[in-house]
Amino acid sequence: MNPRLVALFLCASLLSVAQARAKTVLPDACGEDKVKFEVTTQKNQPVPAGPDAGKAQIIFVETVDKINTGQCIACGVVTRVGVDGAWVGATKDKLYFAYSVDPGEHHLCVGWQSALGKLRQKVSMDDFTADPGNVYYYQIKVTLDMTYDVSSGLSLELVPLFADQGKYLVKLSDLASSIPKK
Repeated sequence: MNPRLVALFLCASLLSVAQARAKTVLPDACGEDKVKFEVTTQKNQPVPAGPDAGKAQIIFVETVDKINTGQCIACGVVTRVGVDGAWVGATKDKLYFAYSVDPGEHHLCVGWQSALGKLRQKVSMDDFTADPGNVYYYQIKVTLDMTYDVSSGLSLELVPLFADQGKYLVKLSDLASSIPKK
């Protein structure tokens, strides 16, 4: 085999390993990149009962818009949800989950759990002030548009919803159960 070809192949292999190990820098509202979740679906679950006394509740509902997709490259990709600098759960494929918070200011983040650093860097954030007894709904809007190419055709957006919109999306979705991988 041509020595130049072997050297080129070796350099390309080392570069891809270095890129895979490169540290992903995430915003403060997210969590540590090393935290990964396993997500399962719980079908036919009752809607969340509401917050505990003195708490507020946030319900995160993932939706997926597919535009010009043949094979769905990003289907099944786990979306991590961060609250105040820690990952608190995850969704995938049109699931929802609820999370309780104390009253006060909170910083939210959603980002993909992926082996590709480029996808892990795609995050969306919001902040809000929680009042005790209130329920807040957020849509995790995933768009897969393969019109151009894979990297530019994937987007992620965290969108606050009115209560009626949120309740409707929860009715259309299944519950996500997520546990951190060890």
